[in-house]
Amino acid sequence: MRVVVTGATGNIGTSVVEALAAEPTIDHIVAVARRVPEWKPPKTTFAAVDIRSDDFVAALSGADVVVHLAWAFQPTHDPTATWEVNVLGGIAVFDAVRRAGVRSLVYSSSVGAYSPGAGTQVDEDWPTHSLPVAAYGREKSYLERCLDAFELANPQISVTRLRPAFAFQWESASEQRRIFAGPFVPRPLLQHGRLPVLPVPAGLAFQAVHTDDLAQAFRLVVVAGAHGAFNVAADPVIDARVLGEVVGARPVTVPPTVAQVAVGAAWRLRAVPADEGLLRLLLSLPTLDTQRIRKLGWQPRHSGTEALRVMLDGVAEGSGGSTPPLHPDDAGVS
Repeated sequence: MRVVVTGATGNIGTSVVEALAAEPTIDHIVAVARRVPEWKPPKTTFAAVDIRSDDFVAALSGADVVVHLAWAFQPTHDPTATWEVNVLGGIAVFDAVRRAGVRSLVYSSSVGAYSPGAGTQVDEDWPTHSLPVAAYGREKSYLERCLDAFELANPQISVTRLRPAFAFQWESASEQRRIFAGPFVPRPLLQHGRLPVLPVPAGLAFQAVHTDDLAQAFRLVVVAGAHGAFNVAADPVIDARVLGEVVGARPVTVPPTVAQVAVGAAWRLRAVPADEGLLRLLLSLPTLDTQRIRKLGWQPRHSGTEALRVMLDGVAEGSGGSTPPLHPDDAGVS
């Protein structure tokens, strides 16, 4: 089996490439990324091509499956830029799959695509009309509609959508700090027990998954040729109490509006890269029922709290990976 993976050098992509490379039924992986890394996983050839170009269509020659992971979170101050990369880029990937005659497309959607459902556990039939307050949710939701149309127009292509919770690993800690927290959050504050109290917006409840476990879900659907949508998340649900235990601080709930105003002010001052819309989206999200992916044999090796703690420890230590997007904070790579 020949598999093409876009976004292969990012947080999820590196783990997916490693999981696919360890799968005996997969003969070759074409890893698509903006910049070719020094990292050399087995059975893998890197291709530095634009997913919106004819060169990308050529890179799909002979592929049995395309796994589309490429995604840009920034710049939040320029939503047109992320729309062009994420939505127009995603549409270009779907069209390239059709043009190249690939038989299977696996797309990484997100819990962020789901319609509001705070306090509700949902399966894959829950609507995917994200609260339209953050570019991330709007773009993930819009691509779900594009895939609906793509499936109707191309019944010969098997389409699979994974909708994971927040995905963390040690190697992505510096990247996630750059994306969500920015350079002004002191790293030592994230060491366990350093914060005496932790302000938490009332109603906060989310799930996490280690990227190694998420990668195994991608491997399973690729090998099984599974069709449809699959939620992927590990237990437990992380609320204020659990978050306080992970951080080693006493949680203090604050009104969501207060938290949103504070984050919004910091974003407008460019002190943090994530805006208040992303916080509003987070507070609106349901939690995920994962029975469907578990029926394929998926079992996470890490709890959601372990995945989150590993990432926070990595942030405190400035950890990173061996690809350009995952470079550690101290590596000086732009």
